[in-house]
Amino acid sequence: MKINALRFCLFLLVLLSACHPNKPSTQLNVVNDVTQLNPIKVSQIITPQTSAEIVEAVKRHKGPISIGGGRFSQGGQTATENALQIDMRKFNRILSFSKEKKEITVQAGIRWRELIRFIDRYNLSVKIMQTYANFTVGGSLSVNVHGRYVGQGPIILSVKSFKIVLANGNFITASPAVNSEVFYAAIGGYGGIGVITEVTLSLTTNCKIERKDTLMNIASYKKFFFSNIRNQAQFIFHNADIYPNSYTKVRAVTYAKTEKPLTITERLKPNDKNYGMEKFAMKVVSGSDFGKWLRQHIVEPILYKNKVVEWRNYEATYDVKELEPNSRKKATYVLQEYFIPVDHFDSFYPKMVKVLKSNDVNVINISIRHANKDSGAYLAWAREEVFAFVIYYKQEVSETAKKKVTKWTRALIDAAISENGAYYLPYQLQATPLQFTKAYPNADVFFKLKKKYDPDYKFRNKLFDAYYNPKN
Repeated sequence: MKINALRFCLFLLVLLSACHPNKPSTQLNVVNDVTQLNPIKVSQIITPQTSAEIVEAVKRHKGPISIGGGRFSQGGQTATENALQIDMRKFNRILSFSKEKKEITVQAGIRWRELIRFIDRYNLSVKIMQTYANFTVGGSLSVNVHGRYVGQGPIILSVKSFKIVLANGNFITASPAVNSEVFYAAIGGYGGIGVITEVTLSLTTNCKIERKDTLMNIASYKKFFFSNIRNQAQFIFHNADIYPNSYTKVRAVTYAKTEKPLTITERLKPNDKNYGMEKFAMKVVSGSDFGKWLRQHIVEPILYKNKVVEWRNYEATYDVKELEPNSRKKATYVLQEYFIPVDHFDSFYPKMVKVLKSNDVNVINISIRHANKDSGAYLAWAREEVFAFVIYYKQEVSETAKKKVTKWTRALIDAAISENGAYYLPYQLQATPLQFTKAYPNADVFFKLKKKYDPDYKFRNKLFDAYYNPKN
């Protein structure tokens, strides 16, 4: 009876938290991101559905232009004050497809879930994308995303070509062989070169995958990865989650090809799930040290006892709704990410932990990913083979809290730079100009190309407002 009563109470808590969401208010011509920390008043928002509309808008508009997709960047990278905002989310058609070539061309505003839903019927899958399928394809190219794919890296490695509207209204194709400097500037270029409109991607075969996990000390992880995971063709996904607040244990989770019977028969994750339990669990973990202890010692040991065999496309269709709190008015969830050369893993890790502990950062999770070297993006974050440390944390939204975050973020950036690494640009713009230059040593080359293709500084957002000076 006591157990049933406890379950009923937990059910009520989840039900109440799910049924009374505190959604952010919308204001006319105000662009914000998922954190709700960066409201930006723009002059106008348009939602084109054809390339011709985009070309016409770029030619006609004389002031600044900014470009937005799913708005999951977290530092104003999709807008600036008084700009014409091009909202790409209705620019979302599939244009061509070849099962034989394993190739698809889509409008840049399509979300990954819609792309995967289309190719799944042909038993094909995406080669590289981020974990969550709500992002737009064009936005993913603009930030040069990566995921958990073994033996892969930044998305630029799977892009065959794209079309782009430049500042003068020219509509051109770019690939590694055609207009290559535009190709390598626009991918990872945060909308600074032009509007990416149509993207052609390489695809791969969908397959059944089995989940396996190993709990270990963090000091053993690098050797484990190199000995057991790296460049092994049977593995599809891999990441390792570091448990706060001790930061001494890591659970390595790998999905391997298999012919075993499915334990999950759905081909894609549901698109209408409530995620009340997941949100409640996130609230508990972020709410106290005891919640973090429960996750590590009780919840996940039970969770990972279950055998999981699923489709690759099922694992590729996570929904960000599972991360969304009921309110972001007093506190919000935010991401940061640091890319460290693989040989510097053991020296960077203690520096990171020292910063997080000394600043009492409310870390929910740190995920370790691996990425191969970038093929040539000017703002490449993987200038060589790297490990990525993805930090998911909770912060208050007061000005005092924001200043505190700035302090420890800059300390983490210094730690990454000291190991010849970089930080990821889609998040809060905390870095000093000097830190930005050190983390991205080819930024001056990129900015020269921006001035070449956008001499009047038409394409703007908060990232370029902070670090690009067109007069220099």
